Amino acid sequence: MLLFLYGTLRDPVLRARVAGRPLDGRAAILPGHEVRTGAEHLPLLAEGGSGVEGLLVEAGGEVLARLDAYEVPFGYVRAERPARVDGEVVSAQVYLPPAPPPDDAPPWDLATWEAADGPLSREAAKEFDISVCAMPAEALARNWHMVRARAAARLAASAEAAPAELRTDPAPDAVVPGGPPELAGGFFRLARLDLRHRTFSGGTSPVLSREVLVGVDAALVLPWDPATDRVLLIEQMRVGPFLRGASNPWTLEPVAGIVDAGESVEAAALRETAEEAGLTGIRLTRMFAFYPSPGSSTDYFHAFAATADLSAHDGHLGGLDSEAEDLRAHVIPLARALDLVDTGEISAGPLIAMLLWLERNRHRLRAAPAGS
Repeated sequence: MLLFLYGTLRDPVLRARVAGRPLDGRAAILPGHEVRTGAEHLPLLAEGGSGVEGLLVEAGGEVLARLDAYEVPFGYVRAERPARVDGEVVSAQVYLPPAPPPDDAPPWDLATWEAADGPLSREAAKEFDISVCAMPAEALARNWHMVRARAAARLAASAEAAPAELRTDPAPDAVVPGGPPELAGGFFRLARLDLRHRTFSGGTSPVLSREVLVGVDAALVLPWDPATDRVLLIEQMRVGPFLRGASNPWTLEPVAGIVDAGESVEAAALRETAEEAGLTGIRLTRMFAFYPSPGSSTDYFHAFAATADLSAHDGHLGGLDSEAEDLRAHVIPLARALDLVDTGEISAGPLIAMLLWLERNRHRLRAAPAGS
């Protein structure tokens, strides 16, 4: 079957990962159409215009099934259209968007997309490549925002500084995986992988089989009122303590939420503080960033203090109905929060670390000029 590709799948790296192998084609034109830009830089085909540049590929069997799995669950449908290639007109299948783009949508351009979203989409396609044969396409599409969030976390990790004043400064080949991980799950993923690594004695470890929860980057915020030395804590029921068998799974935590793909850590912190605590106009101060459980999870948390007026926020009920969040805010003195750490009522490690940081640094925060 001839398939005309006009959007992101013209990118050879993305196309190969989605198709499962390199997929070459011929330059072609789709007459009487144009491509406009939709949400998240997505290309939307529309009738009208002088014609669309694209790629004509031969696709069938598993390759076509994989391409369909990448497009159809998002509402795209294949339809027959005439395409012009090498001076002749041929009949080809093309993926049509679920709805035509708005009239004021700007033209879509491959180079612009490659600069704005190409690295993230290519990275997300790695998980698609691993998962497409093991997970229903509809489930993969339903959790696509998490696929992209995990991809964004990997890109962020690869770009972060890695100081090694005390710890090992490893060579690029210090850890060697035995192949791509096996993934299970949906919203969160459990990865099973084999690997070997350099040892402190100068040798190489045996093959290690490990299972790791593949999470995301998250922004954590501890609101603090410098006028009253009070902090805002969030209470909610948590499944982790429940499954462990805790008699009381309601947990006290900081404001927290996932850093969405394409979102800065600071923007996520501000968004989550408004959603969960009803606080706006806050001043963020970065505390630290950390792996809460590096032996079993890829989760990476960015912790902030938020200077704010908390006088009207005790008992605030927050969270998004769309995410079935049921949250209650508590505004209490910092000293009492530290007492709750001692009694064990505060048992969430990130909150404990953030409270201890605040106890140590609140005098500096109080002295900082507004807007700093």
